[in-house]
Amino acid sequence: MFESDKFSQYFELYTGLGVNVLYNLLSSLAIILLIWLIKKLIYRIVWRKTDDVKQRYRWLKTTNYLLFVIGFILVGRVWFMGIQSLATFLGLLTAGLAIALADLVRSLAGWLFIMIRTPFALGDRIQIGKQSGDIIDIQLFKFSMMEIGNWVDADQATGRVIHIPNSLVLSEVIANYGQGFQFIWNEIPVLVTFESNWSQAKILLTDIAERNAAHLTSHAEKRIKEAARKYMIFYRSLAPAVYTSVKDCGVMLTVRYLINPRYRRSSEQAIWEEILTVFDDHPDIDFAYPTQRFFDNVTEGKTGIKPPD
Repeated sequence: MFESDKFSQYFELYTGLGVNVLYNLLSSLAIILLIWLIKKLIYRIVWRKTDDVKQRYRWLKTTNYLLFVIGFILVGRVWFMGIQSLATFLGLLTAGLAIALADLVRSLAGWLFIMIRTPFALGDRIQIGKQSGDIIDIQLFKFSMMEIGNWVDADQATGRVIHIPNSLVLSEVIANYGQGFQFIWNEIPVLVTFESNWSQAKILLTDIAERNAAHLTSHAEKRIKEAARKYMIFYRSLAPAVYTSVKDCGVMLTVRYLINPRYRRSSEQAIWEEILTVFDDHPDIDFAYPTQRFFDNVTEGKTGIKPPD
């Protein structure tokens, strides 16, 4: 007891802090150490019980958040023993944070929005503002994405990790690639010359689209029925189609089909390789590109609209 009193006197002499402060510091360190040991124990149990990456991630994140809140409250009670009402303490703390840390408070509100309304979840591919990517981490004040697009063609990863404040989910438009019925419509424009047999080209393109994407129709219909319980999603037809329009330098045939957003580029490659192979076997079909030509209506025009001799 004497040694303890002597240590307290030395502490007060050299730091200028009272004995109560020393007690609070030691109590806080004990609480933090206990919380740390509990976290390590839970981590070890989770690692032994499951090999699933997503389950591990959810357990670890939930543990971090829960232990942080418990530790924060316990340490707060140590330093604010004069405030007997926990509700009063939290109210004062919240008011102070709202004024001093407005951006962090908005990010915390954004995190609550993400947890409750779930505009996206871990592993989803989203676009928020001008940024697109796959969600790889969600924290109290920010979430992280593996960037896609930008200077990389199609929807493939650039290798950069983007950290975005949670507050942006309250002010920016969020597009989720897979939250509706987990498929997107992709279109491939194919431009052929006016002189080409465009009707035959359309038949060939329809066959190619059906071979590459028709098998997804039944899966998409099932997903729509599931999504219709939450969203008003409906389509008259989910089958691949080819649409016709006219451009300055030819006839535009647009292939439209359903695809999983993560396989968009590989599907385009497969379809384009088939188009190039099939069109090569048809001499009456040729690709169009920006050109300049002179048209002689007397020799090239239709008989009914040629000028008189």
